[in-house]
Amino acid sequence: MSIPIADPAPLAEGTLRVIPIGGLGEIGRNMTIFEYDGKILIVDCGVLFPEEHQPGVDLILPDFEPIRDRLDDIVGVVLTHGHEDHIGAVPYLLRLKSDIPLIGSGLTLALVEAKLKEHRIKAYTLTVKEGQHEKVGPFDLEFVAVNHSIPDALAIAIRTPAGLVLATGDFKMDQLPLDGRITDLRAFARLGEEGVDLFLVDSTNADVPGFTPTERSIGPVLDQVIGKAPRRVIVASFSSHIHRVQQVLDAAAAHGRRVALLGRSMVRNMTIAADLGYLTVPDGVLIDYKKARDLPDDKIVFMSTGSQGEPMAVLSRMANRDHAIEVGEGDTVILASSLIPGNENAVYRVIDGLTRLGAHVVHKANAKVHVSGHAAAGELIYCYNILKPKNVLPVHGESRHLYANAKLAQETGVPEERTFIAANGTVIDLKDGDARVAGQLDIGFVYVDGSTVGEITDADLKDRRILGEEGFISVIVVVDAGTGRIISGPEIHARGVAEDDSVFDDITPKIVAALKEASANGVQGTHALSQVIRRTIGRWVNQKLRRRPMIVPLVIEA
Repeated sequence: MSIPIADPAPLAEGTLRVIPIGGLGEIGRNMTIFEYDGKILIVDCGVLFPEEHQPGVDLILPDFEPIRDRLDDIVGVVLTHGHEDHIGAVPYLLRLKSDIPLIGSGLTLALVEAKLKEHRIKAYTLTVKEGQHEKVGPFDLEFVAVNHSIPDALAIAIRTPAGLVLATGDFKMDQLPLDGRITDLRAFARLGEEGVDLFLVDSTNADVPGFTPTERSIGPVLDQVIGKAPRRVIVASFSSHIHRVQQVLDAAAAHGRRVALLGRSMVRNMTIAADLGYLTVPDGVLIDYKKARDLPDDKIVFMSTGSQGEPMAVLSRMANRDHAIEVGEGDTVILASSLIPGNENAVYRVIDGLTRLGAHVVHKANAKVHVSGHAAAGELIYCYNILKPKNVLPVHGESRHLYANAKLAQETGVPEERTFIAANGTVIDLKDGDARVAGQLDIGFVYVDGSTVGEITDADLKDRRILGEEGFISVIVVVDAGTGRIISGPEIHARGVAEDDSVFDDITPKIVAALKEASANGVQGTHALSQVIRRTIGRWVNQKLRRRPMIVPLVIEA
């Protein structure tokens, strides 16, 4: 559903305004704005990781434009859990105003604070846990335990006079979680009895039938693979997947192996998890990476980052033979993660590279080494039947996920007109249990490129793609400022277009003729003459070489 760009009317008294500015139509950048009585509450503030068509980009942030001039109105940022797509953009928001309070569970805030420390930002934090109530500005918040692939995840019930909103964050209903902390369906039922006016619900697995398998089903598989491995074992996972690291530590200990953590984020996050008691490290299992290289090959497991094929992560560097650990014949590599949409090609390139080096690569397609952290269709139907929400806003998912989630809601009795397929920037107003679309903001992408934030545009990325795929041609011509006569050139240089610049010998006289004709017709000025050169060589390259390179003509008047 496409909603035309239209600024919403001023917020009416007694109305709650909800604006998702990330996480809809994409897996990442999760961020939702809630406004009531002139005050703003933010739920989550995450990043999106770039795809292949965004070369050079490190991260993609939510567009903070709707709140940039209202930072003093923000009463807090509630973080549902500690994954990058929900907390990764917090440092960039706090660069705008460093004293915005952060609210979340103990593990979530510990991960955020470690990230903020790298940005030299000291945060104001409020640690909460399930069952706790907090009054934040005009918002009455209740925190509900939910199960996910990282400990300490929370759903948020937001009460205002306009109605009750329940935002699940990322969740599933694993009935046998490793940490024993299940999604609190009793609290869901209680909220359903109270009356949920708007339900913001995780959509990532809405198109997957049935129920998400339990995390415990992964342990025996990892144990078997590690037990049978003849040489070194390298396990790649998300650097925040504490449950998976726990299973690897346990399997390694059972088979007399030691574990070395690789990757700065992996070491940082697991240190935090162990210090807070979320990770139990068997005695004598962890070993420093440098000492691990001296162990026999059948006595070591390396736990690394890079399960999504990230170019600079440990696993990709191993596949490219650009790491101190050289993967070879008889090594076993386990990719203990799911594929984030858009990363498929990068991951398969890594798998191919490791296979060529002689490694046995175990991944989700050929072994049960990962289960999702998101509720499948069966679990979502349970939630709808328990909650009986008046209005539903599917979030956190690409378009197919949002539509699938909306269909589930409708099948359980939510009217179609109360099920909102929204986009980033869709404005939804809630009052007295009635929700409606009030407008659509123009929300863009904010690219982090090295040390720059928001300076790279889509046009810049298009230029980068052209340079990478089609090449570059420069043409230098010196003309007489008075007569327009060519004094020197055209001098043509190319990169990535043809093997030899001599191929352009045929076009040189055509450029000269075009400039003479333009000058005779009264065309003057360096910009106008540059355009003549661009059109002339562009047509020729397209017809002769079947290419569309970037063309940079330079006309110098003398």
